[in-house]
Amino acid sequence: MSVEATPVAPAQDRPRRIKSATTGGDKVFRGILRAAGASALVIMLLIAVFLAVRSADGLKHAGWSFLTRREWVIANADFGIAAVLPSGIIIALVALLVAVPFSLATALFISEYAPESVRRFLITLIDLMAAIPSIVYGLWGLFFMQPRIIGITRWIANHLGFIPIFKVSIGDNPSAYTSSTLIAGVVVGLMIIPIITSLAREVYSQAPQGEREGAYALGSTRWGMIRSVVIPYGKGGVIGAVMLGFGRAMGETITVAMIISPIYTVAWHVLQSGGNSISALIAIKYADSSGLGLSALMAAGFVLFLITLIVNALAAVIIGRSRSGAQTG
Repeated sequence: MSVEATPVAPAQDRPRRIKSATTGGDKVFRGILRAAGASALVIMLLIAVFLAVRSADGLKHAGWSFLTRREWVIANADFGIAAVLPSGIIIALVALLVAVPFSLATALFISEYAPESVRRFLITLIDLMAAIPSIVYGLWGLFFMQPRIIGITRWIANHLGFIPIFKVSIGDNPSAYTSSTLIAGVVVGLMIIPIITSLAREVYSQAPQGEREGAYALGSTRWGMIRSVVIPYGKGGVIGAVMLGFGRAMGETITVAMIISPIYTVAWHVLQSGGNSISALIAIKYADSSGLGLSALMAAGFVLFLITLIVNALAAVIIGRSRSGAQTG
């Protein structure tokens, strides 16, 4: 005798909702978290409003040409950031070329190879690098690294000078290679290593354990597992970490101002003395500015604020998506 199964109604097939009573402590805790999150947005909005208001006079005089002019002559109301903005981007790109390979290699070593005791030591060391003040990096780069890197930059200029960015057009005088975009970029690159390393290590460590073990079960070596599982899984997070490092490099002020020799032309020749950035321009000119000049500096800061805000927002979106899961190939 067969017994037929009774079909279950669709309404009975729904998952049961689990509810827990909310206590007063829970409400207070949630309120504190919401207030903290809202305060961060409010502070950022107030900064944007302050910069917009204080830069209104300068933007009114310069108009859209503020983004296209390469001069900074406040007396003639002739000023713009067309020279310093590209130079700042070049410094940030040099910093990424220095920081990204070292950061990713360090993150992989900490996440996949280092013993526990070494891992803890390296994590602490990376955190200490992030805590070093910018002015210390600037002093180190100016008095220690710069005299020792001139020989390398001269060699590059002599052997690779046919490439436009490595050309030095003011002779073979050693002073022609000091205070260059390259030197500033290298020092800034050391400063953003902790940011990229920490984020990349966090993303790599979240690679699914099941896929790791599956790769080993199929006969993969450790490097093969890292190449086929860990690196593809962390691709989005690494891109976000690099973008955050780029935003940090764009906003670096004291180090660039200490090392660079300020000029108001685009510093395409990275080995040659001279360069600038928006943040360094503000630091150098702020003490001597008032009225229209101060408003122009506020306008430059407002542009830098918008650029870094956009870059960091895109990086946060990419990192957030990478944490929700990644497709490994």
